[in-house]
Amino acid sequence: MKKSCIMLLTCVVTCFMLIGCSAGSRQAPSESVIIIEESVETGTEPAPQSSEDAAPEPESHEGMVRSYLTNEWIEEETASLRPLAVMIPNESSAIPHYGISQASILYECAVEGSMTRLMGIFEDYESIGKLGNIRSVRDYYVYWAFEWDAILCHFGGPYYADDILAEETTDDLDGNLLSAPYYRSTDRSAPHNAYLDTTQVSEALNAQGIDASDRGLKDETHCLFADDDTPNLLTQYADADACTYLDMSGSYPLTRCYFEYNEEDGLYYRFQYLSGGTDGPHIDGANGEQLSFANIIIQCTESAVRDDEGYLWYRDVDTSGRDAWYITRGQIIHCTWSKETNYGATRYYDDDGNEITFSTGKTMVLIIQDGDTFDYN
Repeated sequence: MKKSCIMLLTCVVTCFMLIGCSAGSRQAPSESVIIIEESVETGTEPAPQSSEDAAPEPESHEGMVRSYLTNEWIEEETASLRPLAVMIPNESSAIPHYGISQASILYECAVEGSMTRLMGIFEDYESIGKLGNIRSVRDYYVYWAFEWDAILCHFGGPYYADDILAEETTDDLDGNLLSAPYYRSTDRSAPHNAYLDTTQVSEALNAQGIDASDRGLKDETHCLFADDDTPNLLTQYADADACTYLDMSGSYPLTRCYFEYNEEDGLYYRFQYLSGGTDGPHIDGANGEQLSFANIIIQCTESAVRDDEGYLWYRDVDTSGRDAWYITRGQIIHCTWSKETNYGATRYYDDDGNEITFSTGKTMVLIIQDGDTFDYN
């Protein structure tokens, strides 16, 4: 079934009661039933319970909180730090990527020449080590990084990004201006041989006078998450459609990425064009893992071509109620999105005006333009 991105004519008016949870994430309310069994005195001692019959010890989350990005349990210290937003090229000559499977949120969007570029939002980044490769930023990615109050890692960018990068609240590590924490490998040619050494990021931030702790600029909460025991299967939507295969080649004709749903773990696995006319799993070269996501967002965004070089513009802050689609657990629904301020969260609403409830786990955000298409079944 083919979907085409269109402009909605009405704004979405929403009213939703938010349920708070630790570390800024939110969980939807769920009902629980407690059954109390009345003991009967028989005069005999109960038989001792064997170790095989004993209930398993509940997993301890002491010293941990829910991630603002994924709702997964993470260390309190990690949650208190700002994440990194890392610019990653995606043409076939840039593959393999290293460390990319550790991104909590991954954005993909077209840039000039029908190429796409990726931006990963990374939380527990210090343990990653080699991350990248790294390329230049576009200004519209900076606004997506803002909503996580992320520290931007990139190698320069076209002059269209100069003003937003120069703003007082923008914190970035530009590889064109710094040596550490960046380095170039000798196993491939420039420009696809620049990497971030995440073990040196803290030192680099200190040297640049950048505060790594949460500054309180982003929204206190970002996503509404389903409870672990009651995942959002989208069964409450009569118009939900099955989506076990998603093909984005209509929007991204060069990378031609697509996703396949695995019912066993409830994740969507990413594939894309590799080289020589072949496609295959999108693999992290550092650990051999295929990129996978619990949630996929397709977000239709107003855009325009800026110049003869093909540089693009996207409207990041938009409250007009533009089209989006939410995919999880083998299902897809239509929704709309809204972002009110630079540092405000992009929020997604179903067709009844209720905020979408996300599944716990990583999210892939696919930004598309008016007229772009995608297929699913």
